[in-house]
Amino acid sequence: MSVLLPHPGRPDVPLDGPAPTRRPGAFCVLGSPSARLLAGPATASIPEPLESHLARLGPLWLGSPAAILDLVAASGLQGRGGGEFPLARKLAAAMAAGGPALVVANGSEGEPASRKDRVLLEQRPHLILDGLRVAAAAVGATETVVYLHGGRPRSRTVLMHAIAERQAARIDPWRTGVVEAPDRFVAGESSAVVSFLSARDARPRRSSTPAAVRGVHGRPTLVSNVETLAHLGLLARYGAGWFRGAGSPEAPGSSLVTLAGAVASPGEVVEVLAPVPMGAVLEARGLREPTAGVLLGGYGGTWASGPAAWAAPLDRAVLRRAGIGLGCGLVAPLAHGACGLALTARLVAYLASESAGQCGTCVHGLSVLADMLDAIARGAGTRGDVRRVLAAAGAVRGSGGCAHPDGAVSLLESALAIFADDLAAHVRRRPCAGHDDPGGAGWFPTASTLHAHSR
Repeated sequence: MSVLLPHPGRPDVPLDGPAPTRRPGAFCVLGSPSARLLAGPATASIPEPLESHLARLGPLWLGSPAAILDLVAASGLQGRGGGEFPLARKLAAAMAAGGPALVVANGSEGEPASRKDRVLLEQRPHLILDGLRVAAAAVGATETVVYLHGGRPRSRTVLMHAIAERQAARIDPWRTGVVEAPDRFVAGESSAVVSFLSARDARPRRSSTPAAVRGVHGRPTLVSNVETLAHLGLLARYGAGWFRGAGSPEAPGSSLVTLAGAVASPGEVVEVLAPVPMGAVLEARGLREPTAGVLLGGYGGTWASGPAAWAAPLDRAVLRRAGIGLGCGLVAPLAHGACGLALTARLVAYLASESAGQCGTCVHGLSVLADMLDAIARGAGTRGDVRRVLAAAGAVRGSGGCAHPDGAVSLLESALAIFADDLAAHVRRRPCAGHDDPGGAGWFPTASTLHAHSR
């Protein structure tokens, strides 16, 4: 099957992947019998206790470091925090580095619209702690930390209780530390995690040496997203063959996806077990037909054409080949009657406000881009302004002290490509397709309240 998914600045890229399936069980919700990470109790208000967790899954397997590495390598498990980096390579780097290693479960979900990590932390905390224990055994760590996003007391309360349960049951040989990060968008990036745990600011930094080799206070530091570690907690029980039974050959394993935007319940998390058409998931969750665009991968992600995304397989590898990363796992269709350009201008303004503040590109460049795009979205721009904003975006890309500006540029460039018809209407001072809701109010709150919305 070949589906066209427009990518900014390039011709339509054919998405040649495994044929999408509409079979029952291709995706599921919390408590579904076919679920993996979301299996277990369906009650969202109560986390699964240790007794139920062990009764359902049995004891955790802890092999030798070499055996664990072989298992992870055979599974093909890729990180679920956005970078999709193979976990086996991180483990191998930390093992080879020597010295007292540290393992960090990164649960700092800075994306305001994403909920997948929070669902795991608050519903399946022991699955995360299992994976943390397996990773520690692989790299020889005797210290583990869970790094949480600030301002989310429920996540911390649930996690602390789960750690206490494990201590009382003498499951883990040490007590896992819990650290709250600043309530900032950039605080969850892996280099920001290392910086904060090293008693510095939680700001991302470019480095030629991976944290797995030299991280917190110079120690080998394995930083892994909580979803990745939850997968590891199941992988250690059921093996690589079982793990690869979900997903696709190039992107094995299930994936958690947060649905936002024009769905019946924004913020709902589903688990994708097979390359199901994106439209099948959205239709099942209340969207009747494709909208103008779908935001994939979060606020620093990429807009895709709504009709093309509707038919495309919801598969990380297929999207990656088209130059679109699933990132934090956000799939958010634009509401009918909303202006994608106006909404993008608000999101770029939000990203500018969440700047790491350590280089001119972030401090000034993103604000300039936000103002330029806002003027165009308000109908105060010209074709020359469109050329200027694209030139400014190109100058920003790759020039920052971290990757934060690059995400804002990808968002902006993809919006100008996907909403080209609306863009033409704006520069001609005519109503666009989103004239009924020029600010996209049906999708996210105003930029000034995005922070509050993320709590």
